[in-house]
Amino acid sequence: MRLDDFKPSSNVEDRRGMNFPGGGGGLGIGTVIVVGLLGWALGINPMTLLGGLEALQGSGQQQTTQGRKGPPDDQVAQFAAKVLATTEQVWTDQFRQQGRTYTKPTMVLFSGRVQSACGDASAAVGPFYCPVDQKIYLDLDFFKELATRFGAPGDFASAYVIAHEVGHHVQNLIGILPKLQQAQRNAATQREANGISVRSELMADCLAGVWANHANADYRVMEPGDVDEGMKAAAAVGDDRLQRQATGTVVRDNFTHGSSQQRVTWFMRGLKAGNMNQCNTLQGTP
Repeated sequence: MRLDDFKPSSNVEDRRGMNFPGGGGGLGIGTVIVVGLLGWALGINPMTLLGGLEALQGSGQQQTTQGRKGPPDDQVAQFAAKVLATTEQVWTDQFRQQGRTYTKPTMVLFSGRVQSACGDASAAVGPFYCPVDQKIYLDLDFFKELATRFGAPGDFASAYVIAHEVGHHVQNLIGILPKLQQAQRNAATQREANGISVRSELMADCLAGVWANHANADYRVMEPGDVDEGMKAAAAVGDDRLQRQATGTVVRDNFTHGSSQQRVTWFMRGLKAGNMNQCNTLQGTP
């Protein structure tokens, strides 16, 4: 990716290395992958979508430990902050064209374990978005595992992770995410609730594609091979692939993020169309 023209976003809160209140040091990255292979990697916090936290009922603990705010100093964190800056520019432009105002999310960098307004979480949940505080939570070690264990190396693959979480923020701002959360709480079966989660995740994949389209068209951020990296990242975290790696079998009723093919299809749909109106996964078969 070509990000030289972008300054790192200042909407970053660095909590890496901070002691987690009441925690025991968090889980190791190996545990992150074990849980990730069960379908928790790369998406909105499953606890959030399932509505199992008091914060989603409006009565949860919303005070969190604060870290250092502003652009980070180290290379990997600066890369993440620059990607966030591209999403800020793209979505500010897209919302303005629709007569809306885009509220920029904060990206919280943490290591091992973190406290959010949606509850306490270890890195085992993977990157996630909390709609209560409108923050994206990211353990940068996930980028290494995305490359080495998930087989999706490259800076654009990592950028896709961030753009996907920003996609959930976009869903929240336009009012779709709260409706999905309510629908999950009202679901008659776990299968139905899982299906709603899949639609939410595929929409975020499509919105990540919309970001990529405009980031490249307006700012020329993409290099040869970047699209392939994005497709590899989307495919690497498909539920079918993760389940097969973890258990050797695939159970579609347990999908929460979508199959590899679905994730690639919706990412590419957003990339080709560049139009968020093409990301409606709520009707028909996603």
